[in-house]
Amino acid sequence: MAFHEIRFPANLSFGSVGGPERRTEIVTLTNGFEERNSPWAHSRRRYDAGVGLRSLDDVERLLSFFEARHGQLHGFRWKDWADYKSCAPSVAVDYDDQVIGTGDGVTRGFQLAKTYVSGQQSYTRPITKPVLGSVKVGVQGDHQSEAIDWDVDLETGIVTFRDAPAEGARITAGFEFDVPVRFDADSIQVSVASFQAGDLPQVPVVEVRV
Repeated sequence: MAFHEIRFPANLSFGSVGGPERRTEIVTLTNGFEERNSPWAHSRRRYDAGVGLRSLDDVERLLSFFEARHGQLHGFRWKDWADYKSCAPSVAVDYDDQVIGTGDGVTRGFQLAKTYVSGQQSYTRPITKPVLGSVKVGVQGDHQSEAIDWDVDLETGIVTFRDAPAEGARITAGFEFDVPVRFDADSIQVSVASFQAGDLPQVPVVEVRV
């Protein structure tokens, strides 16, 4: 499957419904206790792109985008309006939002990541589709300049420094990001009469690993 580095129209995804999905295998023992295990290291997100449609012009844009992706064949970028920043939605992105690594004096490449914390537990999510012009990077509390100190690959989310950060240096980053997805169906069924009556088509979208 090829991946197209194009974002689904953000104004259409604004009203979408969706979020993270986990897969948990649960076995109930004879004594009533449970054994729980997850084969997934990372969550997977699902959305319904049909909810954001507000006019027949929106439907036409959706159909054009769907046809250009050949249905499920090619992936694309998706803006999750509920979770698209390295910081809280109400705060501006800054270079010290997230810790993405620690320098060892040799390593120059670091994967962008976002850590979700609740109580004593946390989950670190790799970020592979940062948004152009949104990435900021710091080393040991000092802001670093893009194209002078570092570069970022917008297709993988890897930040590469011109010179390896010193051993023990705290590497931080702030960014906006998209979710890599594909359509989860090879057909879209739209009735103009039903649409005008408020019955929206279901257009499932699912996250892909890249």
